[in-house]
Amino acid sequence: MTAYEKTAAPSITHNTRNRAALLTLTCLGQFMVLLDNTIVGAALPDMQHRLHVDLTGLQWIVDAYVLLVAMLLLSGGVFADRFGRKRLYLIGVAIFTVASALCSLAPSLGWLIAGRALQGIGAAALSPASLALLAVAYPRPEERVKAIGLWAGFSGIGLAAGPLAGGVLTDTFGWPAIFLVNLPIGVVLLLAGRRVLGESRSPNAPAIDIPGTWLSVLAVGALTYGLIEGGASGWTSPVILSAFAAGTVLLVAFLVVEHRRAAPMLPLRLFRQRLFTVSNTAMVVVGFALMGSSFFFSQFFVSVQGSSLLRAALQTLPVSLTMVIVSPYAGRLAARYGFRIVVTAGLALAGVGLVALGLVHADTGYGNVWWRLAIAGAGFALTMSPLTGAAIQAVNPQEGGLASGISSTTRQIGAVLGVAVLGAIVRTRESNGATFEAGLNTAFTTAGIITLTTAIFTALWLTKDKTPR
Repeated sequence: MTAYEKTAAPSITHNTRNRAALLTLTCLGQFMVLLDNTIVGAALPDMQHRLHVDLTGLQWIVDAYVLLVAMLLLSGGVFADRFGRKRLYLIGVAIFTVASALCSLAPSLGWLIAGRALQGIGAAALSPASLALLAVAYPRPEERVKAIGLWAGFSGIGLAAGPLAGGVLTDTFGWPAIFLVNLPIGVVLLLAGRRVLGESRSPNAPAIDIPGTWLSVLAVGALTYGLIEGGASGWTSPVILSAFAAGTVLLVAFLVVEHRRAAPMLPLRLFRQRLFTVSNTAMVVVGFALMGSSFFFSQFFVSVQGSSLLRAALQTLPVSLTMVIVSPYAGRLAARYGFRIVVTAGLALAGVGLVALGLVHADTGYGNVWWRLAIAGAGFALTMSPLTGAAIQAVNPQEGGLASGISSTTRQIGAVLGVAVLGAIVRTRESNGATFEAGLNTAFTTAGIITLTTAIFTALWLTKDKTPR
């Protein structure tokens, strides 16, 4: 028996006896994290009204969370393997729950942003630890695939339920209620997790890349600051130019450190594989266009078309529902017809849907809006699973988990940039005298054109690559 087996065997036995409970807990934890990704969007108009914040403030409410998740996700997996998967899972749940309480009690924008950042730290610990717990509890590949499928399915439900739950809670109780819903879930996870989950760790886990982690957070944080604040402070102001300069220098330093470290959080050698590079580049665009456009959906229906918060939440459902319906088939279609065809078609559909949304106005009837949202949602659903599968196929089997983590991270980085860049476009258009509606039209169209361009890029660059099967 190897050292790892000696360490993990008691936990595996324990988890096997309680696998149904373990699966429930890990799925519920991931559900909570993904729910928070989309539930906030429905509450943004109410936050803007009650907290008296502008578009820049709303961008920070979203990006403070996504930024920390994106930059700490890879390190979270290493922490789980090194210090204990159960321990990190429970720590992540505790941080996320406390942060949710702080968000609900936030008296000002600054406190809410701080709470959202703390939520991001909790999510970055909880999510990879929950997946690692499943991997240990289900050692047989065929069982593990089914368990992870359920785990991913709950993620989809969380994403789909977010807008509707956010609309109902915000319309009935106000925006703090969207964070209070996490408290009972978190308490149940903590109490049951201590009793049900077994501990496991890997003695062979790589060293934690502290310099890489800090440099990545600071680099993307500085660039995000410049993009979000540039519209308000002026793109040529010393503060904004300094933010972009600092972000660039920190990004270069990050690449240098990662190139020289024996065990980097982001092995740059993986990007020598064209399939890996192109799939992650496309994933950045998916995160950019999906999260960046979703940021404005509820604001469009409330601020431009005059819908109530609840009605706006219902009106955005075609995006999430089509994603839930189409996502389970995306991997099968990629296996049958090839990665390039399915992803190119998905990106093209998403791009067409977003460009079509750029033509919607205040007097456009909903019957002429919902199908545009549905097309975009279906397109995005066709891309995410095959892109992750392509990234995994491009590396050695032993590095599949790392490749999956990098794919998730690139999507989150795209999400951070999407909210920042599209928000900057809207803010700049408004500062030049355009209406909020016109700014949204430009933002949706820009996201659509970028997505369509990526579809062409993907089709051209992956003509000779094998498809994931």
